[in-house]
Amino acid sequence: MKQMTMETLQVELGDRSYPIYIGAGLLKVSSYFTDAIRRKQVMIVTNETIAPLYLAQLEASLEGFQVDKTILEDGEQFKNLDSLNNIFDHLLTQKHNRTTTLIALGGGVIGDMTGFAAACYQRGVDFIQVPTTLLSQVDSSVGGKTGVNHPQGKNMIGAFYQPRAVVIDTDTLKTLPAAEVSAGLAEVIKYGLIYDQAFFSWLEENIDLIKELDAAAITHAIKRSCEIKAEVVAADETEQGLRAILNLGHTFGHAIEAYTHYKEWLHGEAVAVGMLMAADLSRRMGRLNEQDCERITKLISRADLPVRPPVSMTKGDFIRYMAIDKKVLDGQLRLVLLESLGRADVTADFPADMLQETLALFTTH
Repeated sequence: MKQMTMETLQVELGDRSYPIYIGAGLLKVSSYFTDAIRRKQVMIVTNETIAPLYLAQLEASLEGFQVDKTILEDGEQFKNLDSLNNIFDHLLTQKHNRTTTLIALGGGVIGDMTGFAAACYQRGVDFIQVPTTLLSQVDSSVGGKTGVNHPQGKNMIGAFYQPRAVVIDTDTLKTLPAAEVSAGLAEVIKYGLIYDQAFFSWLEENIDLIKELDAAAITHAIKRSCEIKAEVVAADETEQGLRAILNLGHTFGHAIEAYTHYKEWLHGEAVAVGMLMAADLSRRMGRLNEQDCERITKLISRADLPVRPPVSMTKGDFIRYMAIDKKVLDGQLRLVLLESLGRADVTADFPADMLQETLALFTTH
């Protein structure tokens, strides 16, 4: 494939529009940050895993600013109000004012928490997303969803709050464990399923190159994913309709994550199984044919993602956790289902017995 250089996209949201920069070595280029920082105070929020790898690079690009840092514990189980308060403690201790800029250096957990902290601190300060995992580069860093988890449900406390810029340095993927790359691929595959059948077909042809982090393949995968998300977000920023299709597989997936207390499964792994469950229900309803279901299963498997939920998880476990999903409206569960490869919608109009049949297929009891 042809080598691709730095790419720039724009998320169009009027006066809150912002750029997404994608390319190798961007952490070392000061202008991507300085152009988005309005004053002198900066608070970098990262975690114990990422700090030794990339914190020094980022600090070097911020020469001349007052740079403070908050280093949190690593893991979805720490995406909570205690960690959020830790960020506030550091901001207040270092006397950051309402012209400060927070920079999220890390994966989706860091990005979501930093964005929510920025939305709340002194009623709203600037922040920049610097996602370091494939999953956060193609999904959580774009679109302004921020928040923390509650023991009873994922992302139940949060806000829509847009960053000033998203800086995606593809070099950070080189230090990711293979499982984290696969977890990100779940969200990449999702974009093909919900919005772009041609992209899905491209992924079928190039999945091995992407797994190997081929520069051109990974750049194209990230760019197209971000383009799709930016389009959807621009049309429906606060998820009143269209944006909800971005949650394909997430209702089932969040149930898996809650069941395992956010400790055993990566988000993308849970979403991968959730997408297969959504595809199966779509097939039962006559929306999707058997061949398309097989293509989805094969691609998810080739991405080294799981195709079954935890063996101990029951139908009752799924029902219990799905009942507190954010898409429940007036007590009615809504699901993102496929109309065909490349098209999805959100609906509460699915036969309860077919949902039970899908749950029975994916559980042993």
